[in-house]
Amino acid sequence: MSTFTSPSANGKNGTTNRTMNGTKNGTKNRARHGSGNTRTTEAARRPRLSGMTWLVWRQHRAAFWTILAATVLCVAWMVYQRGQLMDFLDSYGFPAKNLDDAGKRFDPYIGAFSSVTTGLTAIPVILGVLLGAPLLAGDLENGTAKLIAAQSVSRNRWLATKLALTGLVVVVSTVTLSAVFAWWWNPIKLDYVDIDWSSREFFNTTGPVPVALSLLCVFGGVLIGVILRRTLVAMVVTLGFAVAVQTVWGYFKLSLGDIVTATTKPVSPGTPITFPSSVPRTAHVLDTSYVSGSGKHFDLTTCTDTLSEAATTSCMKKADIVGASIDYIPISQMSSMQWLGASILFALTAGIVAFLFIWGRKRLV
Repeated sequence: MSTFTSPSANGKNGTTNRTMNGTKNGTKNRARHGSGNTRTTEAARRPRLSGMTWLVWRQHRAAFWTILAATVLCVAWMVYQRGQLMDFLDSYGFPAKNLDDAGKRFDPYIGAFSSVTTGLTAIPVILGVLLGAPLLAGDLENGTAKLIAAQSVSRNRWLATKLALTGLVVVVSTVTLSAVFAWWWNPIKLDYVDIDWSSREFFNTTGPVPVALSLLCVFGGVLIGVILRRTLVAMVVTLGFAVAVQTVWGYFKLSLGDIVTATTKPVSPGTPITFPSSVPRTAHVLDTSYVSGSGKHFDLTTCTDTLSEAATTSCMKKADIVGASIDYIPISQMSSMQWLGASILFALTAGIVAFLFIWGRKRLV
């Protein structure tokens, strides 16, 4: 017996199959397209550099990444050293026990401070020479500046992007290093007398000072590069400029503080001078002298050329020396001195940047 299938039935089944297949395929296609649109939207929302910012970053990315990578490594080392320091202090019994009695046991930790501060104090010079000087001098020397000037982007925008991106990298690096180093030093800052807080190894590496010094050296190097238009020559001159800035700053920084004077009770010939407890242990001493009854100051070598104690006593009585005084700057003034000095350095940096925009942009061709 043969089986007969109605044409209408076949047509109906074919229509049903086509409808179902079409529905499935359409659903799959929409799912695929919808997923693709979602990924495209997510990619579009991610922050990306573009335009002039991308161009400047790409041009100097090797220097920028090197600075950031070196910062990360230095931070990791300081975090490790602080952990070592805290372990020692806990086992030693600080602050109940005075660190002055630690002797050679504390030398390795002071050595760690010295190795790091040597590098940190050199950062403004290094950044000025290797980052600031070639920033525009290289473009002027190899003709890139002329190519940029021929485009639709203005020289002001190009200069602003260069300086802003470079300044951002410098600020991020120096702020991070300054904060971590201050965190490392802070546990013994007020107690360990063998560390002079006013020295460049500590005053110039904490607070806003390293940021201000680095920006001044970097943008000063940029200006030198624009003037000289030769990379190697600009780097050499910037080295001298950065060293001069550090030297002048070293002579100038102590004048930012307010000098405090403390006096002692009467002194006797040959006995050590004992100052009142009001003088902090970590104070930076500027001068120590004898004081007469009339308020006149004498050097501590006064009457030391006599041959006998009786002659020394007679000499001191003749000079009417009744006590001694000490001029010092307490460590409590450190922060205010740093911010005052940094504000001056920031002002000088702003002047250099303004000069670059007013005069320097005319030479960027």
